Amino acid sequence: MDKPQCIRPISICLFRKDNKILVSECFDSIKQDYFCRPLGGGIEFGESSQEAMLREINEEISIEVEKLRLIKVIENIFVYEGKQGHEVVFVYDAEFVDKSWYEKEELTCYEDSIKTKFTARWLSLAEIKTQHIRLVPDGLAGVVDI
Repeated sequence: MDKPQCIRPISICLFRKDNKILVSECFDSIKQDYFCRPLGGGIEFGESSQEAMLREINEEISIEVEKLRLIKVIENIFVYEGKQGHEVVFVYDAEFVDKSWYEKEELTCYEDSIKTKFTARWLSLAEIKTQHIRLVPDGLAGVVDI
C-alpha cells in the first residue's frame, strides 16, 4: 500500500562563493533530467525550519555554520521518478565558520536516511544553464541573486 500523499516541509541553505552556490546534482531516470539543489532536507515534527537546517548541514557535511537567515519560502509542486511531490521549502542563507571550506572545489556529503555519499560543488547560474541542469525548487534562481 502506498504512503498517503502529504506536503513535506524542508529547509535548504544557500552557501555562496563569489558568483557560485553550493549544490548537489541529481538525476530523474524517468524524465532523463539532471537537476541540482542546495544542501538541506526534511523538517522533523517539533523541529523549527532553522533547527532542521542546522541539523541537516551537520549530518550532510559536518561543518559549523553562522549568519543563518531565512530569505524565502517557496512552494514546490513537482514530479520526480514518476511520482508527484509537494514541498514547502524554507530557503536559508548562511556562511561556513571555517572559511577554508570555500577553497574546496567539491565537498563529500553523506545522506544518512539512504546511507549514501554524494558530492556537492560550486556552480554559477550560468554554469547550471550551460550544463543543462535545472536548479530546484523552481523559482530559486530568482532568489539566489549572484
